[in-house]
Formats: sequence, structure tokens, C-alpha cells
Amino acid sequence: MLKGKTAVITGASRGIGEAIADKFASLGADIAVIYAGNHDAANNVCGNCREKYGVKAIAYVCDVSDFDAVKQTIAAIKSDFGTVHILVNNAGITRDGLCAMMKEDDFAKVIDTNLKGAFNFIRHCVGMFVRNREGCVINIASVVGLTGNAGQCNYAASKAGLIGLTKSVAKELASRGIRCNAIAPGFIKTDMTKEQEDNPLLAAVPLGRMGEPSDIAEAAAYLATANYVTGEVLRVDGGIAM
Repeated sequence: MLKGKTAVITGASRGIGEAIADKFASLGADIAVIYAGNHDAANNVCGNCREKYGVKAIAYVCDVSDFDAVKQTIAAIKSDFGTVHILVNNAGITRDGLCAMMKEDDFAKVIDTNLKGAFNFIRHCVGMFVRNREGCVINIASVVGLTGNAGQCNYAASKAGLIGLTKSVAKELASRGIRCNAIAPGFIKTDMTKEQEDNPLLAAVPLGRMGEPSDIAEAAAYLATANYVTGEVLRVDGGIAM
């Protein structure tokens, strides 16, 4: 379904990003893996995509919060792949704490990575999308961007902002054949949530369990091919935010 397409996936060296890379590669897409620091893990993801599915896959280290670094990375991807058709903004960090005691730097770093990082990649990919008369942006938000969460004012704000960014970009670019959607995961089993397995809030999940990265990858695959869907926020949360 995605043969002949190139997908850029940020935060793709592990967890949800890795699952999306694997899923897209299984559908025939070439993959640009964006990672922050774990070179070996990123290269392993690329190696698996190449060996299992025969697609092209290259890893690029990039600080997503750095506007100029993202510009240079996208230029390198364009040189290596020719163009980009799909962008998945998955890179994200947490610096949890109560608002009354949160350090300014902890708030700023989360916003810069989770929200500004997505803007940076959209900003530098959109020219290729316009020239191609097609493009698909998938932003990985969170249910806390819809509901808020005590102790995560910075993370919730970044994800709520990402939802607003999604809807604005969808409205701006729809006439050019470019779609922009978001996925709002709930509790998903990743390194970021490994300390959440005893969280009492899990009892409020109607489906009674944490989700898997593959659940988000399946949703991303749907949005990558759903040509009449834009500006949507797709909850994949076991029903916790309904």
C-alpha cells in the first residue's frame, strides 16, 4: 500500500516509533529513521526494515527542537531518497512534576521537543509535499492533551498544542492535497511508560490493559492511507478518554 513512498519517522529508534517504522516498511515504504542519541538502536531498526522487507532505510541523528538541524537533516533525506511523502512526528520526552514546583527548563524542554520539534519537521517537509501535490503528516499526541493530567502540565500542554497544530496545518494545506492527522495514545507499553504499569489509573481503562506499540502503528498505517481523512484526532487508548 505504501510502495514507492518515503516516510520520515522521528523518535524511531524504539517504542512506538520503531513499531511504526516496521509497519510502514512492511507495507513497502522506504524509511528515514530520526533518532536523538542511540545510534545502535536506530541502525538496528534500519537493518530490520531492510532485511525483513527489502526497503531502503537510513538513520539520521537530529535534535528535533533545533530548527536549523532539522533543515539540514531534511536536506540530507531529500538527497538520499529524492523526496518525502509521509512524516510521522513521534519524538517526545517527559519531565514530570507539579506545576507549582516545576523548573522553567523542564517546561521549556518538553515544549521544544514535543511541540516545536513537530513544527520544525512540518515546516521543512512542506515544500516537498506542495511540489508533490500530496503529503501526509501524522502527529503522535496523547490523551492527556485532551484531558490534562496532574503532574504533567508541560507534557499535556505540548500534546494539546500538537492537536491544535494538527488541525491548523490540516486546514492550511488541504487544498494542496496534504493531510494532517493526530493519534492520541493512552497507556502504551514503552520505555517511557515502564514505571506506569502499577498506575491506579490503569483500572479506569475500559479494555482493562495497556496498549502495545503495534496498536499505534496500525492506527498510523490507517491514517497514512486514508485519503479522505484530515484534521482528525484518533484516540487509541482502550477507551480511557471516552
